Amino acid sequence: MKKLVIMAVASASRLLSIMPAVRPAARLTLTPPMLDIDAVLANRPRAVAGTVRADATNPVELVSQINAAFEEFKKTTEAKLGAKVEDSLLNAKLETINAEITKLSKAYDQQSAALAAARLGGGNQEARSPEAVEHADAFKAWFRRGNEPDAGMRALEVKAALTTQSDPDGGYVVPEQMDMTISRVTSTMSAMRNVANVVPVGSSTYAKLVSLGGSTSGWVGEEEARPATSTPTLSRLEFPTFELYANPAATQQMLDDAYFNVENWLADEVSIEFAEKEGAAFISGDGVKRPRGFTNYPKVANSSYAWGKVGYVATGAAGDFAAAAPGDALLALYYALRMGYRANGVFVMSDAIMLKVRQMKDGQGNYLWAPPTAAGEVPTVLGKTVYTDENMDGVSPNAYPIAFGDFKRGYIITDRMGTRILRDPYTNKPFVNFYTTKRVGGGITNFEAIKLLKLAAS
Repeated sequence: MKKLVIMAVASASRLLSIMPAVRPAARLTLTPPMLDIDAVLANRPRAVAGTVRADATNPVELVSQINAAFEEFKKTTEAKLGAKVEDSLLNAKLETINAEITKLSKAYDQQSAALAAARLGGGNQEARSPEAVEHADAFKAWFRRGNEPDAGMRALEVKAALTTQSDPDGGYVVPEQMDMTISRVTSTMSAMRNVANVVPVGSSTYAKLVSLGGSTSGWVGEEEARPATSTPTLSRLEFPTFELYANPAATQQMLDDAYFNVENWLADEVSIEFAEKEGAAFISGDGVKRPRGFTNYPKVANSSYAWGKVGYVATGAAGDFAAAAPGDALLALYYALRMGYRANGVFVMSDAIMLKVRQMKDGQGNYLWAPPTAAGEVPTVLGKTVYTDENMDGVSPNAYPIAFGDFKRGYIITDRMGTRILRDPYTNKPFVNFYTTKRVGGGITNFEAIKLLKLAAS
């Protein structure tokens, strides 16, 4: 009997050795998850960094995982459509896979943004002027110990061409390299900074003249008179900047540590606070002590569109898409935008609506949402880039969870040049606080260039 057992084990071992290897990426694995995505999303240069798996930082692997998950999503959707009765298990599975795709997509977006930022450079010491290097070195010494150089920080700011103005409230402008780091980290967390027109300004208010049309012309013969024609109507738009602040703290012992990376720590702590506050303002801000979001302007059915208002398209059902051909609402939104804006149009939508969008098909049975097919590409809806932003509305009656537009022409973000820091070692001992401020504004510059989708019957 013992001999038979040994022979059986040996046979099983030979069988396993000749079996083809099964690739785990060929199917969706929900438990355990394919990647530690929560760790990926938390992989920011905090004072204490987490551990991230190597494959989670590979855009090629993320694309493979997204496509594998979407194939499983489509199979489950087809099973749901073929079921004779509502199946709660299939619905739960769809929600789980959709959440996995969303996490993978966000991780992919962050990795793509990080690679793009790395290609932009900005960290090359040799490319900076001697004045900028001198200011940066002096700033680090002041940041760590509070000691000012003999020349004075204000004089070094002027030499580095950062500012020619004094700050009556105290504080100094951060070095350009550090400011760029803060801006890049913020951009990876805010969909609006990726799609809107970001303009650095040197004053408290940015003004722009916009033509509303009204000019006329005419046909004339060779010798006929050319009478005067009507001139266009101009509208003056003003975008004031508002103060955004963060107040991170570090112990003096941390600052004294030579291995403590001041730039990364400050960029992380400040940019996360800035991104969360300004990201919400760019979408839904009321314009009072903050930017005005594009969903906070008067809204009107697109058939009655007028300048100064944002046109919307209704889905045909209260708080949802129509039961029959739900994808038609997205097509209507797409064509609500004039052809000149559609060429550079992008979708911005909430995570909450993505489950419904990913299940939609066109008349030929093709899914409207498509995952990236290679590293460097992006997810699309109707062939247009789609961004998700948690600040967009969720799924509820009369909500506006989806926008489509040419945001480069339709929405402006104004950044007052220079991020300022006031070092405070007294208020919160034994911590040293760094009261950091930046002035930013935002608003719609072209009301024709942005359209909204409304979850309503009309």
